[in-house]
Amino acid sequence: MAFLDNPTIILAHIRQSHVTSDDSGMCEMVLIDHDVDLEKCHSAAVSTGSVSMGGVLGDGSVSGDGQACDLSQSMDITSSWDFGIRRRSNTAQRLERLRKERQNQIKCKNVQWKERSSSQSAEDLGSLFEKKDFKDRPRCTGTKSTLSLRLEQCPQQLNNPFNEYSKFDGKGHVGTTATKKIDVYLSMQSAQEKLHPMMVVTMANARVHDLIGLICWQYTSEGREPKLNENVNTYCLHIAEDDGEVDTDFPPLDSNEPIHKFGFSTLALVEKYSSPGLGPKQSLFVRINAAHGFSLIPVDSLKVTMKEILQKALKKRKGSQKGSGPMYRLEKQTEPNVAVDLDSTLETQSTLEFCLVRENSISGEKVEIDPVTNQKASTKFWIRQKPISIDSDLLCACDLVEEKSPSHAIFKLTYLSNHDYKALCFECDAATVNEIVLKVKSHITASFR
Repeated sequence: MAFLDNPTIILAHIRQSHVTSDDSGMCEMVLIDHDVDLEKCHSAAVSTGSVSMGGVLGDGSVSGDGQACDLSQSMDITSSWDFGIRRRSNTAQRLERLRKERQNQIKCKNVQWKERSSSQSAEDLGSLFEKKDFKDRPRCTGTKSTLSLRLEQCPQQLNNPFNEYSKFDGKGHVGTTATKKIDVYLSMQSAQEKLHPMMVVTMANARVHDLIGLICWQYTSEGREPKLNENVNTYCLHIAEDDGEVDTDFPPLDSNEPIHKFGFSTLALVEKYSSPGLGPKQSLFVRINAAHGFSLIPVDSLKVTMKEILQKALKKRKGSQKGSGPMYRLEKQTEPNVAVDLDSTLETQSTLEFCLVRENSISGEKVEIDPVTNQKASTKFWIRQKPISIDSDLLCACDLVEEKSPSHAIFKLTYLSNHDYKALCFECDAATVNEIVLKVKSHITASFR
């Protein structure tokens, strides 16, 4: 074969003796293309009647050097849909199978069993698993955990009847969940303790009823006295002032409303019932009649002094502070023009109805005018007018302007201000207007003498 120069014979030999394939499939393409070129050359040679290096046989095959060359395609080279894709060889499949077997062998572990040597005696073997008595084992006196110490220090928390409301405590959720901080005054505590509020942090989605339960839970957990009633429904929340004074002009908060609906930061926990199953608790209320309405002052007992009642009444009227503004006194409703002794107790008065009377505000130096606040409107929503003070030397005249009816009259007060005369008009009932005009005129007349 070293001296063969006929490409047709060489190509036929390669097809019949070797596998012509590679990863890319280019060998098959080259061989097939070469067959086409050879076939074209063979057709041209037959048409001219000339044959090189051999003759043309009757079956269409070309003979050269006495050997025939068949141009039919080899069985190893087939054109199909997967032409050009090399199939995996048996070696690759065998290597893949060996790899899977090794992986499966890793999951299994072979343990070689060896017979134990009998060098140890029976006593030595018995001491390895000797039976011990753990009943006489001394207790280990180690340090106690923080949880054990907390449970020993706060045993009342285990018996807190308001534990179900502890989930509304927002102290551990500040900054992560919406919470609300409220100062709660406790009306059931002593007079000295009720001056200091208890700060409660509640979840913003809690209801008023849940807040009451949370207050009771925190009250009991802190060990405050006296003990609370286990029924949460016996308590309610009222609006309170910054000093703890309960604002009884407004009803208690609705227990079914969410707490975020109310914008008050100061509330008071008030007991509604003395005990479960009983009616409303009998509270003492002192009625204070004034010129434009009345007020109900709650008191704890009959031992309270009249001075404290007067201070509470003035505070409800939003009067001026101590040492300034108009002066008031208390009179019994049945005994007018008789001032009540402020050092006496309510028990000695034999009545719960009094009248708040304003002292004569015309002094020797000034005339003070304090506008009356409407009792039906809260000062939290309305701006209160400031009192006016006029020197007596600047008063010029006081005249009755109009008197429409016994319940409505107008008078005018004229005074000097910054080298100019100014007038102020006031309206009130006719009797009060006539009294004021008479007193101011007499004071002006006396000042010119």
